[in-house]
Amino acid sequence: VLRFQRTDGDPIFVKKKIAEPIRIVYASTGITASTTTVVGDVKAKKEANEDWFDGLLKKYVELVGKGEKALDEGDLTTLGKLMDENHALCQELTVSCKELDDLVDAARAAGAIGAKMSGTGRGGLMLALTPTAELQDKVASALEKSAPQVWKTTFA
Repeated sequence: VLRFQRTDGDPIFVKKKIAEPIRIVYASTGITASTTTVVGDVKAKKEANEDWFDGLLKKYVELVGKGEKALDEGDLTTLGKLMDENHALCQELTVSCKELDDLVDAARAAGAIGAKMSGTGRGGLMLALTPTAELQDKVASALEKSAPQVWKTTFA
């Protein structure tokens, strides 16, 4: 797992050590959204209400710090809760969509300890945190009922 941080200069990459395997299920909505359009919409929301956007950004930055700490400590339960909070922020930012929300809900209902959208949003992928191989299989099976593509992976 890499921690990536964009800067005004060279980007920062930090290789993270993981205490135990982290099992993830990815699912696709089958929808491709225009990054340019989504970013433009977010920019317009920011310009329309800078205070709202700054508050949302502050919450996001706090989540990232807490998430990195949970990852470093091997605290997958906290990491999962933070993923859920991040997805809620993405919904507030209007970059999620019904299809992503439905997949996130299905993963959580199947036992995922956290789930969120990934990437640009308004389509694309979601990911679910599943601490055991059995749970990973269960969540993948649940998502396969509604997602056109589902993948399982493990970071070790």
